[in-house]
Amino acid sequence: MITSELPVLQDSSNESGATDAVGLSMNITEMEDPEVKGKKKRGRPGKQPVTSNKKPRKSPADKAVGVARGRGKANGVAQHNGDGGDPVTLFEVVKLGKSAMQSVVDEWIESYKQDRDLALLDLINFFIQCSGCKGTVRIEMFRNMQNAEIIRKMTEEFDEDSGDYPLTMPGPMWKKFRYNFCEFISVLIRQCQYSIIYDEYMMDTVISLLTGLSDSQVRAFRHTSTLAAMKLMTALVNVALNLSIHQDNTQRQYEAERNKIAGKRANEKLELLLQKRKELQENQDEIENMMNSIFKGIFVHRYRDAIAEIRAICIEEIGVWMKMYSDAFLNDSYLKYVGWTLHDRQGEVRLKCLKALQNLYTNRELFPKLELFTNRFKDRIVSMTLDKEYDVAVEAIRLVTLILQGSEDALSNEDCENVYHLVYSAHRPVAVAAGEFLHRKLFSRHDPQAEEALAKRRGRSSPNGNLIRMLVLFFLESELHEHAAYLVDSLWESSQELLKDWECMAELLLEEPVQGEELLSDRQESALIELMVCTIRQAAEAHPPVGRGTGKRVLTAKERKTQIDDKNKLTEHFIMALPMLLSKYQADSEKVANLLQIPQFFDLDVYSAGRMEKHLDALLKQIRLVVEKHIETDVLEACSKTYSILCSEEYTIMNRVDIARSQLIDEMTDRFAHSVEELLQEAEEADDDDIYNVLSTLKRLTAFHNAHDLTRWDLFGNCYRLLKAGIEQGSMPEQIAVQALQCSHYSILWQLVKITEGAPSKDDLVALRRVVKSFLAVCQQCLSNVNTPVKEQAFMLLCDLLMIFSHQLTSGGREGLQPLVFNPDSTLQSELLNFVLDHVFIDQDDESQSMGDEEDEANKIEALHKRRNLLAAFCKLIIYDIVDMPAAADIFKHYMKYYNDYGDIIKETLSKTRQTDKILCAKTLILSLQQLFNELLQDQGPNLDRTSSHVSGIKELARRFALTFGLDQIKTREAVATLHKDGIEFSFKYQNPRGPEFPPVNLAFLEVLSEFSSKLIRQDKKTVHSYLEKFMSESMSERREDVWLPLISYRNSLLTGGDEDHMSVTSGSSSKTGSVRSKKGRPPLHKKRIEEETSVEGSWMMRNDTLQTPGALQTPQLTSTVLRENRPAEHLPDPDSEPGSENDFVHNPQMQMSWLSQQKMEEVNRKDRTSMNYIKSRSNQGVRQTVRGLMEDDAEPIFEDVMMSSRGQLEDMNEEFEDTMVIDLPPSRNRRERAELRPDFFDSAAMIEDESGFSMPMF
Repeated sequence: MITSELPVLQDSSNESGATDAVGLSMNITEMEDPEVKGKKKRGRPGKQPVTSNKKPRKSPADKAVGVARGRGKANGVAQHNGDGGDPVTLFEVVKLGKSAMQSVVDEWIESYKQDRDLALLDLINFFIQCSGCKGTVRIEMFRNMQNAEIIRKMTEEFDEDSGDYPLTMPGPMWKKFRYNFCEFISVLIRQCQYSIIYDEYMMDTVISLLTGLSDSQVRAFRHTSTLAAMKLMTALVNVALNLSIHQDNTQRQYEAERNKIAGKRANEKLELLLQKRKELQENQDEIENMMNSIFKGIFVHRYRDAIAEIRAICIEEIGVWMKMYSDAFLNDSYLKYVGWTLHDRQGEVRLKCLKALQNLYTNRELFPKLELFTNRFKDRIVSMTLDKEYDVAVEAIRLVTLILQGSEDALSNEDCENVYHLVYSAHRPVAVAAGEFLHRKLFSRHDPQAEEALAKRRGRSSPNGNLIRMLVLFFLESELHEHAAYLVDSLWESSQELLKDWECMAELLLEEPVQGEELLSDRQESALIELMVCTIRQAAEAHPPVGRGTGKRVLTAKERKTQIDDKNKLTEHFIMALPMLLSKYQADSEKVANLLQIPQFFDLDVYSAGRMEKHLDALLKQIRLVVEKHIETDVLEACSKTYSILCSEEYTIMNRVDIARSQLIDEMTDRFAHSVEELLQEAEEADDDDIYNVLSTLKRLTAFHNAHDLTRWDLFGNCYRLLKAGIEQGSMPEQIAVQALQCSHYSILWQLVKITEGAPSKDDLVALRRVVKSFLAVCQQCLSNVNTPVKEQAFMLLCDLLMIFSHQLTSGGREGLQPLVFNPDSTLQSELLNFVLDHVFIDQDDESQSMGDEEDEANKIEALHKRRNLLAAFCKLIIYDIVDMPAAADIFKHYMKYYNDYGDIIKETLSKTRQTDKILCAKTLILSLQQLFNELLQDQGPNLDRTSSHVSGIKELARRFALTFGLDQIKTREAVATLHKDGIEFSFKYQNPRGPEFPPVNLAFLEVLSEFSSKLIRQDKKTVHSYLEKFMSESMSERREDVWLPLISYRNSLLTGGDEDHMSVTSGSSSKTGSVRSKKGRPPLHKKRIEEETSVEGSWMMRNDTLQTPGALQTPQLTSTVLRENRPAEHLPDPDSEPGSENDFVHNPQMQMSWLSQQKMEEVNRKDRTSMNYIKSRSNQGVRQTVRGLMEDDAEPIFEDVMMSSRGQLEDMNEEFEDTMVIDLPPSRNRRERAELRPDFFDSAAMIEDESGFSMPMF
């Protein structure tokens, strides 16, 4: 019977008491004298040490392996040989792995046979050292101490400075050590399986040690001992399996011998077989006893350990046992542990469960034993296909596929549908696994011979017709038509033969009706064409569609060859089939647009190499017919792109295609010129036919002008005439105006391309400048058009052309293009900004009324996408300094109200403008707040309600602006100081018309400005405070009424230092100084993200009549973020920080002295006078004087701390802002100790054994 403690060592039968005493005294002497310990060889208890001359000399290789097996330790203490380089302990031998585990184990067995006590001591220290413990079990501890005492002693000697131990250390050496560790245990049991494991000593000692270690509070002990025990169990299962096989063989031999006739029966042999069977049964019982001890003593506790790695080890090994010895372990008593662990919180444990089950379901012979488990846990397995861990989801889908292969009836239709939709997953491994499932379920041919016979009867070359129909039906039923490329990619690895059967697809599209078979419907034909084009693209490009994968990877030689072969195959087939398909479907715009994508995947050399020019002529003829029949944009663009590909100069067919293209353009140009003349002559009398003729031809020419240089046809002239006529007469149809604008834009770009690629003359530059100038003027006039599409098109083209013809045009050695540079004047900038305000920042209700009450969700998304494009186009002009930065104020102003729609765009704009000019960006921010404040004054009058939602919204916006300055106050020092200066000037700009005893009109703005005080460093707070006093009279400083609270609040925020850097006054009725909202302190949060807001909102008013009263800003409820003035002294001012001054930073960028520097010089000159005035006016305010005196001490180191009033608000901020600063402090030593020595919540004492310990019923 295996006990929980180490057995007491017994003296060998050939050892006397005297000898034992001599040996023990020698061992104690060796331990006390380090010199002796280093020289003497290890003695055995009760025996004299064996000298070297009594043993044969070993080879160097044997010495390296066996030096630890009787020579390297004295009483279990590790020694080093004279050379000091060879491993002398089992741990070192296994770690280095230079010797085969077989020879290492054989050496240990030899030492065990000679002295099993010291051999076991080596093995015990091996497990201790593999756990990373520096302690060593000595022979006295082994003899006299209980198991728990030894483990407690080793725990005390554990190295607590590091949480790493061999099984968790990174690097290839430790990865190899883990493999060697497991192999050593396996080989040890294999080599001992015939005798030593049955001696009731070695296995009892090892199992009891591992059981004790696995119950330790030290993770390293638990982890290492659990891995060792599970590998030990696996080795014992293998021994038990061999014993079972031997028992069966012995039983068969016994039965065969006993069934012989009496004369031929050998009784002696029968007795031998009976004896052998009895021995095998005894051994089997002994092995089962060992396995039960490990399973109940270790597995049932550690399979739900607090550490995921330990749980994963247990589940992985039980899967091995069930597969290796299914007769004993593949039953519900063991399967339930895997089923329960499918609900584990850690993905790696769930992954081990699924892989263990996959190994079982792969063997179809085991399905009957798994039937009950499948019924019980099938729903959980199917639900895991949606696991948040992609690796787990992939393995779950593979497991469901194995279940499907084993039994078609095991999965319901609902189960299968849960997997089907995963073929559209953006994660490719999940989609591919689902594609494999779909292939097994729907696209596997059940009777290939019958299907081939049916195909031959119907004249088809491929038997895949029904499977392709099935694929089309599945695609249509999934109702995700825009995701055909995803479906094809998911099935590509499992169903390539089907997906590359383009001949069968073309036959289904081109075949005539066959009796007894229904033709494809129009919807099915469209779906099949879309799928066919996607398979062609996948084969030609050999990479997943956009959104699947991280990018194009380098193809292997085999993949490259397959790609070339596929491209040749599809080219040869569709060169002939495509003209026929276009001819059949030329009236259907959707089908034609898809079919015209096919030529871009051709190998065009096949046309000339295979002498297939007649098929090229047929294709060009069909494309021409398509152009003449359709005016849909997508169809015309597909035709234009096809012509562009066929006209590539690298192919010999270019001349033939260029002639056909030129003829087509000539005809369309002549038709366009004639129809324009008729339309302009008839003017307001033009009928619908005249308008249609102009519009249809113009659409075709615009589509072709996008991909082809049509400047020699001079389309700009007629387009410009149409635009001018529309502006003058005001009656031009909006579609004609939109197309004319787009066509003129393409014409200008192609002219620019010709100029930049060649050596332009001055006349060419002048001509292009004249064209661009006239077109910009037309676009500017179109901004006031009554038709919204025309205005939007003109706005986008204006932004694009201003970007293209900006100062960046001359970069890269193109200084000669300087005449083409256009800078927008203030009028144009104002019109562009007003357009954005009128068409982008609109309420949802207004948008719904303008677009119709029946607008569906798709149209709303499309409209939002269009507005985002408009805003992004204008913001690019600001970022690249084409439009003045103050124009961004009106954009920033809407940041909080329209955060969900445009938050990312505004955030990026603010980030880029700050990189351009910190100070100008800060002035833009404060300008936006000033404009919001002015709008509020116009709406509510001078007596503002400071508790209203409008004021709170402005303060909240200011707080967000303050967050964008980040934590590095040195870099933003000048910008923040300039912001305060402008805010102070604005607050005192207008005196109250009722008299000086009343507060200035804008004084309440100081309460908004106080949100930025925390961003001032201590020295600058004094400077800003001095600047504030310039505007204050002595009477102001004495006022305590509520109307003066903004001034009190702002002054307090500048005067307060140390821990309370910022105070916000909400009411002044309770005391002279007003009630102060003090921040609530919070201890530092370790490993929490403190997000730094990098996008803001502001307002810049170009015209007073465009002011609108803002509504209640919908903002997250955040408290003020307060910064302590504590900053590391080693942070020096940023040399790249930009200085600024009051007026010069806009007009004079090359200023010599910053505003802060000027203020400091003035402060030195007036220091005494200011101090005296301050003391006189505040002689009864000693506390404030003390605070001021403290703030003048600049020698203190400055640190910074962000404090929030609640954890929930910090989490809200983390969700709101994307630009983050991660504060990651290393844990203290005490914290590590607590983590390593925390209570073991899975103590075996608190665990009810086996299934009684689980409240969940199994079956």
